[in-house]
Amino acid sequence: MVTGIVGCAGLLPTLAAVRAGKDLALANKETLIAAGPVVLPELKKSGSRLLPADSEHSAIFQCLQGTPWAENARLSTGVPTPGLRRIQLTASGGAFRDWDSTDLEKATVADATRHPNWSMGRKITVDSATLMNKGLEVIEAHYLFGLDYDHIEIVIHPQSIIHSMIELADSSVLAQLGWPDMKLPILYCLSWPARLETPWRRLDLTEVGQLSFRAPDPAKYPCMELAYAAGRAGGTMPAVMNAANEEAVAQFLEEKIHFLDIPDVIEAACERHKADLMAHPQLEDVLRVDQWARTAVREQVNRGTTRVPMTIMAA
Repeated sequence: MVTGIVGCAGLLPTLAAVRAGKDLALANKETLIAAGPVVLPELKKSGSRLLPADSEHSAIFQCLQGTPWAENARLSTGVPTPGLRRIQLTASGGAFRDWDSTDLEKATVADATRHPNWSMGRKITVDSATLMNKGLEVIEAHYLFGLDYDHIEIVIHPQSIIHSMIELADSSVLAQLGWPDMKLPILYCLSWPARLETPWRRLDLTEVGQLSFRAPDPAKYPCMELAYAAGRAGGTMPAVMNAANEEAVAQFLEEKIHFLDIPDVIEAACERHKADLMAHPQLEDVLRVDQWARTAVREQVNRGTTRVPMTIMAA
């Protein structure tokens, strides 16, 4: 079963497939982010496996083939992966990769939805611009591979040739490389453990020329730290953070808030939820806080406690 529904809307269909005992090609990261504590017990009960279709988690999955993990561990058990010391998720840096953080006051919807490397939907392209997409992937990696948050890192890699890296216990670092194209991770997810012959363009590193890396700037990407904080808080907090982000991005795309308001309204929703956080939620708890967070963001926007959108300022 392939699950590629965008956002928390993919949670119920994914759970239905898990309960039916299906193995899943998972491209809906929000399923684990919002409901990891709900999904993992269901996987153990049904024996289903989640195979990652996202390029970054597919890269980790591919690098782990042949390690003790491949022989002894099952995907999405939530237990530590044997022999795995560190995960490095690579990020393109998004639309504002080469902008100074002080220039983000000028950011428009058109700017934020113009990705330098990938052709994606508007919501995920904005998530890439805020680096929230990578923060969400950190939480997903935690649930898929069982590593704690201190050992899951983000690195900006503008060329998007290395799709992620792992460091093993003996300090060896393995990486999966390829052109920026979703066909390969989707194919591998569906054909695993086989490798199928394809006629696709082969990677030529002399054509690439160089591979560069840099640490993400927290001043430019505050959503990254919000995702780490939500993941560490656990329970219902990731569901609140994810829903608040979905609603904040929707408000931004409708030009009701400014780009820089996105992390502010997410943080406000997470702060309000701290007193009601549930450490061991059930499905109905996840669905309830998801709706609460969306309403909280809309209420904050309607109160006018955010920046004035650039289009209105210009008018």
